[in-house]
Amino acid sequence: MLRLLFAIAIVLLPNALHVSVDTGIPGLNFSNLLLLVLIGALLISAKEPRPALAGPGYLSAPLIALFLVLGLGFVIAQWSEPGDLMEDLTRLKNAIFYPILYFVYRRCRLGLKATRQLIMLVLLVAVVAGLEAVYQGVQFGLGQYVDSERASGPFGGPEMANRAGVFYAFFLPLLAAAAVLMTRPKAVRMAAIGGCVVLAAAIMLTYSRQSYLIAVFGLLMLLMHLMRRKAMVAMVAGLMLLVSVGLFPDSVVQRVQETRQVDAAGAATLDSSTASRFDIWSGAVKMWSDHPAGVGLGRFATNIGEYSSHVGMDAHNTYVLMLAETGPLGLAALLWVFWRLWGLGRRLRESAASTDLEAQALALGFRIAVVSVALSNIYGSAFFEGLIMASFWVLCGLLERYYALKAHAANELAEEQQPAEPVGIRDRFPLAARALPGAGRPFRTAPRTYPR
Repeated sequence: MLRLLFAIAIVLLPNALHVSVDTGIPGLNFSNLLLLVLIGALLISAKEPRPALAGPGYLSAPLIALFLVLGLGFVIAQWSEPGDLMEDLTRLKNAIFYPILYFVYRRCRLGLKATRQLIMLVLLVAVVAGLEAVYQGVQFGLGQYVDSERASGPFGGPEMANRAGVFYAFFLPLLAAAAVLMTRPKAVRMAAIGGCVVLAAAIMLTYSRQSYLIAVFGLLMLLMHLMRRKAMVAMVAGLMLLVSVGLFPDSVVQRVQETRQVDAAGAATLDSSTASRFDIWSGAVKMWSDHPAGVGLGRFATNIGEYSSHVGMDAHNTYVLMLAETGPLGLAALLWVFWRLWGLGRRLRESAASTDLEAQALALGFRIAVVSVALSNIYGSAFFEGLIMASFWVLCGLLERYYALKAHAANELAEEQQPAEPVGIRDRFPLAARALPGAGRPFRTAPRTYPR
């Protein structure tokens, strides 16, 4: 029953917009309700039977530090610029709730087989979400790029296309690593290749330029791991790009070309979307210089108009957003989270046996996925977007549990295969040892002497 509950949550979390459920509680949406149900199920279930998973997780400390900093940002906002208290509480709740999924799934009480099944389900749900985006893109048509006809899958309208693209870019390296490293069984490898094709097509049809870059960078990281000679990597990457240019739809090529435009004087300029980000980031630095402790959680949009020409705009960069709203302390907490995520990927790779191709593929793919998440927050601010990040936090918890369970099973097997210590006569027959005191003594090893 517990496994079914966790599986249902994995399916529904990225598809929450498809489920119209009114909780009746202000600020509590369907995803939050799912999380509360999972937490309740863990509280009433039996305790964690495995000592290795009973303690704090590898990401526990940085995430708790991030929660404390966000709480401090909420206090600063109420102190310096009071607003709608319920709206501010909802913003704080959403920023904290979704990373809690890491704690929940790491302590889900399930065994090795069930944990592995949930990991596969996370990847399957990501591919199905990609299929929805591909279907939308085909319905829109592939002739010319139109801003209002961008695929976004289950994540909302065209305005969510950028964030949908980075979601697909998170999971592409996981499937690509499986497709390359898992030479057997063949069915699994073919399924991974099919998933890569779906996610790559979904990324293209979101027309998210940052997702294009993230996906290409992730695949190059995978190539660099597989090929030690950098020259060979560069040559293969160049050939891939040359071949793939002719395969891209005209709408994708048009979207990429929009990044660099030519004005009336013939000078090359950036498009308005790219140029506006640099203006906003410059204003954010000025904002922080005036408010060294930050302007408070959720106060970036209300203050950026004083430092740039973009009134009410988002930062489009999570690192800049944290610096402006929570100061250097918030930025340090966020970077600590990413540093630990990278370290978690390294620990997973070190713990995976060289003969376990599945564990090797998941560890390598996860490490590249962490880099993809970090890159996605340079040109956007999806870190606190629950629909986009929920599946990633679930995956973090499940992978840490999966590798801990594998290590636990390997230790138990090693103990079982260890030869038993010899048992002496005194231990096996205590009464006989008392009757014959010399029976349990070791034999003499000195050589015997014979009379001549």
